[in-house]
Amino acid sequence: MTSIKRCTSTEQAGWLALRMALWPAERDEHLAEMRELCAQANRYAQFLAYSSCGEPQGLVEVALRSDYVNGTDSSPVGFLEGLYVDPAYRRRGLAAQLVAVAEKWCREQGCTEMASDALLENTVSHAMHKALGFEETERVVYFRKPLDKQDK
Repeated sequence: MTSIKRCTSTEQAGWLALRMALWPAERDEHLAEMRELCAQANRYAQFLAYSSCGEPQGLVEVALRSDYVNGTDSSPVGFLEGLYVDPAYRRRGLAAQLVAVAEKWCREQGCTEMASDALLENTVSHAMHKALGFEETERVVYFRKPLDKQDK
C-alpha cells in the first residue's frame, strides 16, 4: 500500500535523494532550492510516495505559473515541474497517483489547466505524459546568441 505525503521540510525522508536521482546537481544546490519551495507553499507543492514500510518510492513537484505557459489558455496554470519514480517501483501506477495528487492541489489553487514540458529527445517522458492524459500542444526550439561586451 502506497501513501502520498506533502513535503513541507528539507528534512522529509527521501526528498533529497529522489530529487538528485531526477536532476543531477550538487546536494547544496538542491537543498537551497528545496528551502525556497518550502518557503512559498502557496506557489509550490511537492509530494512523495512511500511504501507501507516507509520506503520513498517517487516524487512529484508542481508550481503555479502566472506567466504565459505555452499551449494553455488560462492563468494561473499548474505546472508539473518534476515527476520521478524510483526504477524499482515503476509500472505500478505510482506516477498516475502522484500526478492525481498534484492535479488535486492545482484545482484547489483555482487552476483549470495543468501543463508540463520535456526535452525534444526525451521520448520516454513524452509517452509517460500521454499515458497520464497530457496532450502535446507544440514543439519549440530555443536559441541563444551571446553578446560581446563592448567598452562604453
